[in-house]
Amino acid sequence: MRTFLIRAFSYIVGLMIVSFGVTLTILAGLGAGPWDALNVGLAHQTPFTVGNWVIFVGIILIIINAILTKSRPVIVSLLTIFLIGYFIDFWLLIVFPNIVFNGFWIQLLILLGGVVIIACGASVYLQAEFAIIPIDGFMFAVRDLFKVKLMVAKTITEVTALVAAFLVGGPIGVGTLIVTFSIGPLIQWFFPRVERKLNWKGAH
Repeated sequence: MRTFLIRAFSYIVGLMIVSFGVTLTILAGLGAGPWDALNVGLAHQTPFTVGNWVIFVGIILIIINAILTKSRPVIVSLLTIFLIGYFIDFWLLIVFPNIVFNGFWIQLLILLGGVVIIACGASVYLQAEFAIIPIDGFMFAVRDLFKVKLMVAKTITEVTALVAAFLVGGPIGVGTLIVTFSIGPLIQWFFPRVERKLNWKGAH
């Protein structure tokens, strides 16, 4: 029972932390990560919110992943994208409505804070070992389809999102590069430390 509660805590709280970090990278105004830039760009072009597009894009990726892997759609991933989508709208529309940060150094500080928070939240969320997010599912599908290394597959999927974000007018800038190249190493640093703190695998 304790193990289940720790996993549930890791999953929900981790996703809330991730969504908060994503919100900060968007509000920083220096460019968001490729997938977030895509969602923001689509939100600006339509009556739907950023969180709505997190869900819509996630659903599309679940379908694409199923086609690429010739398997059934990972329906449980819907829970993850719904939670992240609604959490992002909560932060953007309710907690920080109409917030604008001015000044490059302040924007950079907010962006870097957001990146660290995303990595920390992802490290918490990943402890649950529950539903993989469709973006990561897409990366694994590309890896298996083209028989390439995971890092190459990650690059392919990020560039795909970046091109799509550019086409819909998403916020691409120096922040996009910072988010893209720093999240992985930061998660690698946070993950074992969070794992030791939670220690759910040793719980009964």
